[in-house]
Amino acid sequence: MTPGVRNLITDVPGLLVGNAQDAALKSGTTVLLGEDRLTASYSVMGGAPGTRETDLLEPDKSVEQVDAIVLSGGSTYGLDAASGVVSGLRAQGRGFALLNLRIPLVPTAIIFDLLNGGDKDWIDNPYPALGRAALADARADFGIGSVGAGTGALTGMHKGGLGSASLVLESGITVGALIAANPVGSVTTPGERHFWAAPFEIGDEFGGLGPDPRGGLGRSVESRKAGAFAQLAHTAIGIVATDAGLTKAQAKRMATVAHDGLARAIVPSHMPSDGDLIFAVSTNGRAMQNPDGDLRDIGHAAGLCIARAVARAVYHARPAPGDLLPCWSDGQS
Repeated sequence: MTPGVRNLITDVPGLLVGNAQDAALKSGTTVLLGEDRLTASYSVMGGAPGTRETDLLEPDKSVEQVDAIVLSGGSTYGLDAASGVVSGLRAQGRGFALLNLRIPLVPTAIIFDLLNGGDKDWIDNPYPALGRAALADARADFGIGSVGAGTGALTGMHKGGLGSASLVLESGITVGALIAANPVGSVTTPGERHFWAAPFEIGDEFGGLGPDPRGGLGRSVESRKAGAFAQLAHTAIGIVATDAGLTKAQAKRMATVAHDGLARAIVPSHMPSDGDLIFAVSTNGRAMQNPDGDLRDIGHAAGLCIARAVARAVYHARPAPGDLLPCWSDGQS
């Protein structure tokens, strides 16, 4: 397995990602869009999820495909980012066809970033406009770090962000991940230099410092964020994608296995105050030649991509006025 050309989820052919953010708000929205409709499912392992239209992604539900996936800041308010995306897709003539109607289906998940130092004293909810702007920004080459849904993200010890990574399997199948990293847990070992995900790093994609050489780690929970916001929701939300043709049931298995990547990159993860959720999507662009073996490799690659994307989100985060936590890059020489 090797990273794709961009090392982004858009290495999966047919996918685009758009970001929109508001610096004063310290929040934003990210949209994943397919050139065609996407087979999709999801898996939740956090204790405090915030979602829209996820029930339809269960394998026993009648809707087979969706038009886009939204990751957003803003907690409950951020769920309205999907309204802006739905309006934009309808204007493009996209959506589920019902007689003479088009009904865009846009499952959404949110992070809690309401107490991150940004100006949240709005009159009109800003997230529908952010959603529509993110849709208009959809492209193959997109930014990571302090952009989109990762703009106001905070991890346990550092500023969080939006991350992405990809892998191309020996079979030619491509797998990618996109994550908004905002967990209560830490992405670095004690001392804040080495990433928990370091054993899975490829090249120097998040600094190349390697694993922490010490043993016995993880027995204490260090989180500046937990001290400040102990009772509030946190969350890492993401998407894994492949061009392999998957059923909804297979996509759900992919999403479930991909949570391994969160546990490899965030300590602790899946906490009661985390809303950890991963969507899985397929563009159905490539038939699997060995379904059992290919599905195994796709799930494994999805977990690796999620772990790397979490670390890349924090590695690429950059400081802004009013930040409550330092950037990882601030402490490196």
